[in-house]
Order: sequence, then C-alpha cells, then structure tokens
Amino acid sequence: MHVLLTAATPFELAPVISFLESTFLKMADQHFRKNDLVIQVLVTGVGAPATAWHLGKALTTGSADWVINAGVAGAFDSNLQPGTVVQVISERFADLGVEEADGRFTDVFELGLTNLNHPPFVNGVLYNSTAGETPFLPLVRGLTVNRVHGTESSIAAIRNKYPEAQIETMEGAAVFYGCLLAAVPFVEIRSISNYVEPRNRAGWELELAIEQLNIVLVEMLQAITPPGP
Repeated sequence: MHVLLTAATPFELAPVISFLESTFLKMADQHFRKNDLVIQVLVTGVGAPATAWHLGKALTTGSADWVINAGVAGAFDSNLQPGTVVQVISERFADLGVEEADGRFTDVFELGLTNLNHPPFVNGVLYNSTAGETPFLPLVRGLTVNRVHGTESSIAAIRNKYPEAQIETMEGAAVFYGCLLAAVPFVEIRSISNYVEPRNRAGWELELAIEQLNIVLVEMLQAITPPGP
C-alpha cells in the first residue's frame, strides 16, 4: 500500500515525520517503508495553486493508493475549539468569481462560466463520498480561500454567502478536486488553530493544533502499519 501524506508546510508534519524516521526505513525523496507499506510525505507549499500542481504531479507520476491531506484550519463554527481535529466531508472554492459594483461576490457557477454539476462538482460543491463511512473524527464542511478573512465585514459577507461552512483553509478544495478527478481515495484532516475573526494572531493556538493533529496522524498510520521489523 502506498500512502501519500500531504501538507502545505513542513512544520505541520514535523512530529509525524519524526515518528516515521524512528519506525520506518527511510528511502529517497521522503519515502518511508515498512514491509509492504510505503508512506510518501509531500509538502506542497501554501495555497490551492501550489497544492494542485504538486499533488497533481504526484498522482500522475506515482502510485498512491490513498491520500491524506493534513494541516491546520480556522473555524467559523464556534463549537470547534482550538486543538479540535476534524475530518472534512465537503469543500468548495470560496473566492473564484467576480466582485460586483455593489460589493457582492458572484461565483463562477452563478456567472454561468462553469456548470454546477460538471464533474467533480455536485451543485457547486466537492464531496468526499466515503468520508462519513468511518467517522472517527467530527465531520465538518470546508471552505477554501486564497485570502484568509480578517475583518468583520469580510467575515460577515463570506458567512452569509456560504453559511454551511464550518472551517476555512487555503488548500482543501484543491485536494478534493484533484483526488476526485484522479479517482484516488483520500481524506482531509484538519486541526483548529484559531477562530475566523478580526485578525488576531495572538489568539492563535498553532502549537496545540499541530500537536493534536500529529497525534491523530500517528494513530492513523499505526492502524495501517504492518507487523514486523
């Protein structure tokens, strides 16, 4: 089995990489092997464009059986406290479209530039149909942005536009889009580092979020690690 473990930045995966280095045989190019299990670590860079390129290249040239996308996220949902690790069941691109003269945002589907149900979209949303089969973490709906929201007005506008969104990331929809089109099973795991609120970097709990994220990732990898040396 070949697992492709992806994240936007190396520090989000640092603890799980230490785990792999201590329990697996390290091969070239961030590949780790234990018997028939290969874990490939892919750091894509921040944002949907970088994620799309590097993930697409890996899926085209590699032999991944399962993709795990991991990282931190901001929470719209106040019930999701910092350090909570969640599984994302749906994603959508939040800011692909135009700003109207009155300030309203109109997305590409509303503009008629893309069909709402053109694969892999379903009514403009990207779904991981298998995500709810094994709900080992709280299930949430994601929103992927190019610019993280940091003012009361922009947060109110995006929540009004996409009221179902519970978390905000900068890569999730790109992972969904690529894996769905490539027909590769995948899971998106996110740990809450902050609330989506007027910009307040001091309120972020990044260290806690990364710690909790990697505890879950190690547990996931241990669950599929074959016995033996």
